[in-house]
Amino acid sequence: MKPLFRLLTAAALLTSTHLAFGQASDVDKEKARLPAAIREIAEKGDDAGSPDKSDKKKDDSAKPAAGSKKKSTTSSTASKTNPNDPAHWGPKDVHKLAVMEVAFAGRKETIMFELLPKAAPLTVANFIENCEANAYKGVAFHRAIDKYLVQTGDPLTADDSKRNLWGTGGEDKTVPGEFTLPHTSGSVAMARRSDDVNPERKSNGYQFYFTLGNLSALNGSYTVFGQVVSGMDILQEIAKTPVDSNDCPLQRVEVKSLKVADHKGPLVVMRTVGIGRKRFTTPSSAKGPLTRFLERIW
Repeated sequence: MKPLFRLLTAAALLTSTHLAFGQASDVDKEKARLPAAIREIAEKGDDAGSPDKSDKKKDDSAKPAAGSKKKSTTSSTASKTNPNDPAHWGPKDVHKLAVMEVAFAGRKETIMFELLPKAAPLTVANFIENCEANAYKGVAFHRAIDKYLVQTGDPLTADDSKRNLWGTGGEDKTVPGEFTLPHTSGSVAMARRSDDVNPERKSNGYQFYFTLGNLSALNGSYTVFGQVVSGMDILQEIAKTPVDSNDCPLQRVEVKSLKVADHKGPLVVMRTVGIGRKRFTTPSSAKGPLTRFLERIW
């Protein structure tokens, strides 16, 4: 600021000195020799260096009005919510949900997962076809590995006498692989035969599994077509059940029913089951007529 101040002072002194002697023409000549920026300031006279009125208005407008509250710099609650959390799904959003009732240890539990047709259209279409044909009613979980995955869907598991063949059923039906989504915790994916007999990596038409962690090693090899939204704690409990040498649960874990329903809006939280975990109520569209009737009565 000091060099500019000296220039301004020199310009002011130069202008005032010549005006005192009344030599206007000499003043003009001296002004003409000044740098353009300094000459402009010198010509303003007393207004030089004073704040511009428009700048003052800008400064004033930047200040909060009297009595107004300072706007919070924190983001709103809506911006913090996770759009993948079923409790925060949009009121007009429609999600395709698979609702699976599982019986084990003397009780029945519900596991729900969202189907993702945009990422795996052929796989989801095949899965819905199986559900509509009741292909999964009465099948068992035939593979359970703690902190890794649990698997079900094999038609042969409906018959306990064929236990030695469990895990080989459903091979007569296949679906082209759709390797779009990664294997994250709670992913739902189709099983398939090994590369040596299935180089095209086609999915088994029936068997599917749930991942219990981030299994990136499976990415690009198996088709992910869904994501668990409720019941991860149940799947983890199933994974901890005692198994035989083939990782097959010694205690029967049976799928009692598996229905697909379109659900509009958010899901209602039934209860929390641990840090960051929630259980949600089954959508009415996935409930049977008897259940809906009993709910209306009670």
